[in-house]
Amino acid sequence: MVSTSFSMRAYKSLIALLGFAFVIGLVIIVSQFGAVKIGLDDWASLLHGGGNTQSNSSYILWQLRFPRIIFAIGIGATLGLSGALTQSLFRNPLADPGLLGVSAGAACAVAVAIVIFGDVNIEILSHWRLWTTPIFAFVGAVLVCLTLDRVARWITPGSIAGLLLTGIALNAIAAAFIGLCTYLATDEQLRNFTFWTMGSLSGSNWMLVQAVSVLFMLAWWRLRKLVKVMNVFALGESAAVHVGVEISPIRMEVIVWVALLTGFAVAWCGMIGFVGLIAPNFARAWLGGDQRKVIPVSMILGAILLLLADTFARTIAIPAELPVGIFTALLGAPFFIMLLRTSRRQIA
Repeated sequence: MVSTSFSMRAYKSLIALLGFAFVIGLVIIVSQFGAVKIGLDDWASLLHGGGNTQSNSSYILWQLRFPRIIFAIGIGATLGLSGALTQSLFRNPLADPGLLGVSAGAACAVAVAIVIFGDVNIEILSHWRLWTTPIFAFVGAVLVCLTLDRVARWITPGSIAGLLLTGIALNAIAAAFIGLCTYLATDEQLRNFTFWTMGSLSGSNWMLVQAVSVLFMLAWWRLRKLVKVMNVFALGESAAVHVGVEISPIRMEVIVWVALLTGFAVAWCGMIGFVGLIAPNFARAWLGGDQRKVIPVSMILGAILLLLADTFARTIAIPAELPVGIFTALLGAPFFIMLLRTSRRQIA
């Protein structure tokens, strides 16, 4: 038992070290891409002057690219963690906050907030967005999560098709409210909102980096204590109850964390789909179903996936910028079809 525990800790440490080294190397590489070329002199100026750099290139590197790159890593890890929790909660490899309507519910609540605050002349996107919109998004995501949980437990227990159809219905309802808010929005709100619904990290800054870092660290500190229980929970409610696990508090806590992670990500950078679907499935195919391995690797894969997608979004059409959600959807939709094909017996 002691050797097994030691080997697990050594394995997790090795995975964390390799993942951290790979992400650091990737950060250095992708920071070179953009409308402004970065040379060795700019790196030297940045290293000697820190944030108080003199050259335009080093200023762009420190104030624009680094915050956006780190923000992409944080949001990607958050989405990967949210997807892994969602799939564990519903014991379903096809579960994803975007597909099941959790992201749409958060976006719907934010859309309502934008229109309401716009009517009372409060610029929510520029001044209040950091904290006000995440609160609205959290409320919308919680409502969808609770609805899905009720459906999964009582209406269509164990049915993948029922869960997906419920998600489609919730997405449709949220889309209807978003369409209504779009119709009522002003021209300025409409421009911001249209780009936001497709996902964008263009509003990233060091303050947002700090905010997402605090959220992510709190979630990881708490959830790392639940992974063993979640492994038992994955065997089914009856098995969990048999070994003395209280289902309801754990289920509710996971729902709250999924809603928090998804809602804050949607509020800060819009609707970015499929990251929470792809990362946990790759981690599970690589490492098996042990949540102690799947959850941290899902976070690393989610961070890498969104970082690469955002690099394409900001560089493929220079000087214009494309929504990052386009690239995650182009990658995620075929992946989802492949998962549907492998799960067709369960769906039937």
